[in-house]
Amino acid sequence: MDYLAQRKEMVKSQLENKGIHDPHVLAAFLKIPRHLFVPEDQKNLAYYDGPLPIGEHQTISQPYVVAYMTQALNLLPSDKILEIGTGSGYQAAILSLLVSEVYSVEIIASLGPRATAVLKELGLKNVHTRISDGSFGWPEEAPFDGIIVTAAPEKLPIKLVEQLKIGGKIIIPVALGPLNQSLRIYTKMIQEEAPGYRLEITELLPVLFVPMTGEIKD
Repeated sequence: MDYLAQRKEMVKSQLENKGIHDPHVLAAFLKIPRHLFVPEDQKNLAYYDGPLPIGEHQTISQPYVVAYMTQALNLLPSDKILEIGTGSGYQAAILSLLVSEVYSVEIIASLGPRATAVLKELGLKNVHTRISDGSFGWPEEAPFDGIIVTAAPEKLPIKLVEQLKIGGKIIIPVALGPLNQSLRIYTKMIQEEAPGYRLEITELLPVLFVPMTGEIKD
């Protein structure tokens, strides 16, 4: 199967034609072989315009959604990024070509080793993974320039905000109901009137991600 041709068509029809314009993001999608991140019985659908099951009731997100979230963070090569929800490892792989370091947390123990193995196979040495409750982040590596969350909590986990630099952004789908989620960017800003910080919220688009699990405490 000509995966490279499929990947080129995916980038053109699913990304460029839908408003993904950052040349670095597009180049990353051309380079990373998505078919390596899906189960064997899904490889013929690897470049399909939609999510695919990866086991444990989890999915690899639609390519457009991965690209949209990546582009929305306005990443810099020097950035250190935290990802909550490693899943297949595909989002972490894309990020690895765009930033200095990626720290990715997965709560489902059976998913972690496969994602780590594929990332290692691709030689992506700037991706660091571990099995943990993502709502607690990765505090010993904080602060982060950006945080990307690929599962939907009912509220923004405050520990993630605490691990974000001033001026940094969290992109996250927030559950507003059983089948109603909003993809949002929270930008951490200096609180001018008093000590501390404030969050500037930007609503992006409706999405549907798997629910975020773990403690997710305030």
